Amino acid sequence: MKLLIDAGNSRAKWEVVDGGATVAAGSGQLIDESLFDPAQAYAAGLRAIAISIVAAEEAQHRLVTRLSEWTSAPVRIYPAEPERNGLRCGYANTRSMGADRWHAMYAAWCRYRGSLAVVDAGSALTIDFVAASGDHLGGYILPGRAMMLRSLSQDAARIRFDDRGLSGSQPGKSTDECVQHGQHWAWQALASQLARDCARLGIDRVFLTGGDAGRLAAAGLQAEQVPRLVIEGIARIDDESER
Repeated sequence: MKLLIDAGNSRAKWEVVDGGATVAAGSGQLIDESLFDPAQAYAAGLRAIAISIVAAEEAQHRLVTRLSEWTSAPVRIYPAEPERNGLRCGYANTRSMGADRWHAMYAAWCRYRGSLAVVDAGSALTIDFVAASGDHLGGYILPGRAMMLRSLSQDAARIRFDDRGLSGSQPGKSTDECVQHGQHWAWQALASQLARDCARLGIDRVFLTGGDAGRLAAAGLQAEQVPRLVIEGIARIDDESER
């Protein structure tokens, strides 16, 4: 069995897998001391822990220390790489790319050896394009939904609203509607721009993942939703490292 961890700046998702099947899973805030409690039931059977993490080295060290308190399984942290299995990173400084973006791209590349885009609608919303040759064509990083709403709540005077997930993109007639419909309207524009970019770049397939994937699809983004794309990527890379 292995423990696979997708750790962002504040939240993490984890799975215990055995022979490719998920036997336990969880998610929550990284600072939550009980985050991995359900995984500890499998501690004796773990032969490795593979981690995709975007946080700084200090946070990585704290995570490894926490894990070592209840399991002796070796911990392997995988950053972004210049190249793997035909997929080539477009960054000159590969290590400056978020590991989650690389792992999501790699999972998509292994699923579909052709031109593709990966959209990860998490805390930040990231978009990456890959040519049929395997060359990473670059991408975009935008604020995610929660980040957008938080910036309006904290940084703009007299904008107070209830985050009730109001749907629609018509002009709002209350502050709640103006904010919620505005966010949906922006995502509709994003979906339209992404479709134009894919046509221009010759992208055949779009993969969508992240906590707000459903909301983005509802805004009109045409994509194949794969909820655990980062976990899938780290699992593939760790398996390859053992061959």
